[in-house]
Amino acid sequence: MTLTPRMHDFLARLPKVELHLHIEGSLTPALMFELAAEQGIALPYATLEEVETAYDFADLPAFLALYYQGMGVLNDESHFYRLAQDYFRRASADGVKHLELFFDPQAHLSRGVSLATQFAGLERACREAVKEFDITSALVPSFLRCHSAQSARELFEALIPFESRFVGVGLDSAEIGNPPEKFTEVFQLAGERGWHRVAHAGEEGPAAYIRTALEVLGVERIDHGVRCLEDPALVAELAERRIPLTVCPLSNVALKVVERMDDHPLPKLIEAGLNITLNSDDPAYFGGGMLDNFIAVQQALDLSETQWLTLCRNAIDAAFPQRAEGLGMSDTRRDVLLAQLDSCVA
Repeated sequence: MTLTPRMHDFLARLPKVELHLHIEGSLTPALMFELAAEQGIALPYATLEEVETAYDFADLPAFLALYYQGMGVLNDESHFYRLAQDYFRRASADGVKHLELFFDPQAHLSRGVSLATQFAGLERACREAVKEFDITSALVPSFLRCHSAQSARELFEALIPFESRFVGVGLDSAEIGNPPEKFTEVFQLAGERGWHRVAHAGEEGPAAYIRTALEVLGVERIDHGVRCLEDPALVAELAERRIPLTVCPLSNVALKVVERMDDHPLPKLIEAGLNITLNSDDPAYFGGGMLDNFIAVQQALDLSETQWLTLCRNAIDAAFPQRAEGLGMSDTRRDVLLAQLDSCVA
């Protein structure tokens, strides 16, 4: 379907809030090569073209193998800073106004990179982005479900001294073989400390994982969640409770959750009255950032302007509030973004 210039301009102008962004997944081949060269790290690719060819994934595990390999170039504060700053720059061009950055501490701790190093680099980029790009943001460290429950508990304890510097915790990586209930204890402890909680569920895993994430882990948002449609009762509950689903269209196509964007269940999710937001997930690996996702959806699914306004409003409303250290969505910032969204109606 052809995208008209008017609709392209409308999509570009929309103030976007991204709630499902893995900052390690924003590592472009160019920055990967640059950081590797500076550190004398040998990559298994001779050229950028070879890396880009490797980005044709058969499934989630195939993607994760390359994803974790790429992290090997992130070893000091400046690397995390440059990684995030690079994405903020691209996100600004897409019209992103607020970001929640997921990151995977265990993957870095296992390489000897401290939590203090990770937080320092990412937080510095977040604070500079307010002035340089007019983007507010927040950090969301995530537990890796492919690691043990004990490893998650150890990360939980290590995060406590940093708790004023992030808005919540997540759960990501491969779903199959790692059901939500594996992390019951650590999510209960996180809830007791007042940390917001989110979890990947219903991407490669079944709809039952979504229900378990809600009932056992106590999450407030579901990351992905597209397989909820397999359970009508779950859909009704999600709609009634207004649980946000952070859907990632280009990611779903890249990882073969759906074969083509034309097959994406987004229209059915919207029709069911679900609280849907759109996000890029791992933009360097999956074909682009927020505007790319918006354009791909529009070309394939032809949403109305009213539907787009609702998707953006959902994301603004679902962003977690500001914490003591100043990262997160303040009430004032939320009002500003809602006003910017209203201005797009004209």
